[in-house]
Amino acid sequence: MELDETRNDDKEYILEQVKQKGSLLDFASDRLKDDREVVIAAVIQDGNSLEFASDRLKDDKEIVLESIRKVGWTVCYASDRLKNDKEVVMAGVKIDGQELYFASESLRDDYDTVYEAVANKGLILKYASKRLRKNKEIVLAALKSDKRAKEYIADKNLLEDEQIKEILG
Repeated sequence: MELDETRNDDKEYILEQVKQKGSLLDFASDRLKDDREVVIAAVIQDGNSLEFASDRLKDDKEIVLESIRKVGWTVCYASDRLKNDKEVVMAGVKIDGQELYFASESLRDDYDTVYEAVANKGLILKYASKRLRKNKEIVLAALKSDKRAKEYIADKNLLEDEQIKEILG
């Protein structure tokens, strides 16, 4: 698909282009990267296109959730405010636990968010708060997902627990 870059500020033209290929948002004018209708159309077509949205729209919960539900890792483009929004981060960690890496410190200390993340990707235990790296249920979920998470357990006394010993073999 060839984009006429001389029309990068023509809303109707860009809107039609991003409906076909969301990543073409990259070539839109700054004004259109800040246009909610254009950005939503791009993100619906390709969740990755959130990367090219304006900072203001990276703080729009509806747009960010639309992107994350398609491509979990795009939580990295969300505003700091949304990286502290449990619904937004949970949408990402349900797809890929790795997204805990982008979560705020408070969500790295949130039981539900961390449990979902480590159950999905055990090694992400590394980015959980120290308090939760001592929590038996969190540790069990992480080890069931990936035994290598053992190295991130904050309370080595947990290694003496019968359930944990059983998982580790």
